[in-house]
Amino acid sequence: MVVLEGIDIALSPGEALGIVGPNGAGKTTLLDILSGAQAPSEGSVTFQGQDVTRWKVDRRCRGGIGRSHQVPRPFTGMTAYENVLVASVQGGSHRRGAAQQHALGVLERCGMLGQANRPAAALTLLERKRLEMARALATDPQVLLLDEIAGGLTDAETDELIATIQQLRADGIAIVWIEHVIHALLRVIDRLVCLAQGRVLAEGEPDAVMSDPRVVEAYLGSAA
Repeated sequence: MVVLEGIDIALSPGEALGIVGPNGAGKTTLLDILSGAQAPSEGSVTFQGQDVTRWKVDRRCRGGIGRSHQVPRPFTGMTAYENVLVASVQGGSHRRGAAQQHALGVLERCGMLGQANRPAAALTLLERKRLEMARALATDPQVLLLDEIAGGLTDAETDELIATIQQLRADGIAIVWIEHVIHALLRVIDRLVCLAQGRVLAEGEPDAVMSDPRVVEAYLGSAA
């Protein structure tokens, strides 16, 4: 079974790239391959001029590729601070003393400093999404992979999350963002790719891609 085929996507430093497509298009599989969670059966992944195709998740994480998941995966028995501290120590290059300050700084960047000592299990959905981003940021990524991070949020919560992501962009972090909440995605990204049946259907300026008849048909067809 072929899930992705003929994908050739480049990301510039500091760029925000959006990935959309109907269910089953291969979007999350693409993030799995970029993050190292899955290895492609053919082709390669290059990061900063280096072939990282066979690097596992932990090595890519230490090398500068961070990822948040569609369903947040915190250590529920730990506080928000402890979750980020673990990521800072294990995924980053910080010694424990420096990692403690780094973890607090990351929580502040993600609007979570006030919840630092709360158990992860007691956080709201928005707070868990913020914590998921903070854990990825604790590893000091040059590229941040976001998997449907706006899913399930209210419009007001989405606005808050977008403000955080825009600040990360301002800090120079490149972003690859898969999202079904299209209006949120379009407020952040520079370029948009639409996948359908494992292939690139359209790529380019976001509004142009969303108005492409092939993209409209792919979405209408998936909704029918």
